Amino acid sequence: MNTFLENQNWRYATKKFDATKKISTQDLNTLKEAIRLSSSSYGLQPYKVLIVENPELRTKIQEVAWGQSQIVDASHLIVFANQTNIGGIEIDTMIDNMSLTRGIPLDSLTGYGDFMKSKINSLSEQAKNTWTSKQTYLALGNLLNAAAEMKIDVTPMEGFDPVALNEILDLNAQNLNAALIATIGYRHQDDATQFYKKVRKSNEELFITL
Repeated sequence: MNTFLENQNWRYATKKFDATKKISTQDLNTLKEAIRLSSSSYGLQPYKVLIVENPELRTKIQEVAWGQSQIVDASHLIVFANQTNIGGIEIDTMIDNMSLTRGIPLDSLTGYGDFMKSKINSLSEQAKNTWTSKQTYLALGNLLNAAAEMKIDVTPMEGFDPVALNEILDLNAQNLNAALIATIGYRHQDDATQFYKKVRKSNEELFITL
């Protein structure tokens, strides 16, 4: 745990990446697995994770992301896109996967599937989309923690135009919506931000014991 806390102190929202340093395929696969293993409500994972390597696409994305240099300089760009208007089809797919993975009869999971449908299908479309977008933050948390353990920098971003990004990546046609961006790579030695002291609330300010 001491190492974990040390690495949490090491990480920061990198402002300037070293564009000459790339994440290895092995390390990228580890980060992808960390995202895949992330917790999510009901285990539904109601999102897709796009890994954007194409430089032309990344330049277009930078234009709708406040011109931030991390978009094009980082080794990889990750877009967390939540599913929109999720419903019975996605739930049935998850139940099928659970049956296959755990080797249990499909009909034994009918009750669980019906329970999920009763909760999710009763929501408005807006509420569904808000809920699925929140799930992407859980996946981002796993990425942040795994990357810190590997001394790989991550900058999570909400500073972009989701409507424009959806159009660039053709997400609407896939019933997806860009919820979060994360740039990953290695900090540039000239990024002064890495030397700033981490500013956080004290335990007394943050925690309430009841």
